[in-house]
Amino acid sequence: MNARRASRATGQSLDFLAEDAADRAVYVISVAAELAGMHPQTLRQYDRLGLVRPARTPGRGRRYSHHDVERLRRIQALSREGVNLEGIARILALESRVEGLEDENRLLRLRQAAFERVFAAAADGEVQVVPSRGGRPIRVERQVPGALGR
Repeated sequence: MNARRASRATGQSLDFLAEDAADRAVYVISVAAELAGMHPQTLRQYDRLGLVRPARTPGRGRRYSHHDVERLRRIQALSREGVNLEGIARILALESRVEGLEDENRLLRLRQAAFERVFAAAADGEVQVVPSRGGRPIRVERQVPGALGR
């Protein structure tokens, strides 16, 4: 889970400056409830159960972000499919874990790709990236003019 999502998962005050507009906690509970198609009391219950964690004002009022509203819609869809609240909590936790693992996998693949790059100088002095396999450079042979093909 990236740092931004980790901080959102724990809830925060409104002085949090979101990097992404979807993370800005701007909706009061009545607006968030209307956007999610739920009753405000349902949002309060989900907050108490930890299914959603809105940001808080200094007076402890709830403020929801666009991501919070999307999460509420996901909860509602699972509920309509007959999943109970405990099951919803587990599904959301697993989805979050999968997302975190996918992020980690993506970073590891980028690191691996950077590690496997090999640079070589061409005859004209230009630097070239030579493809490699498994961290070992591939032997690159240049055709010499007039030489027979190998």
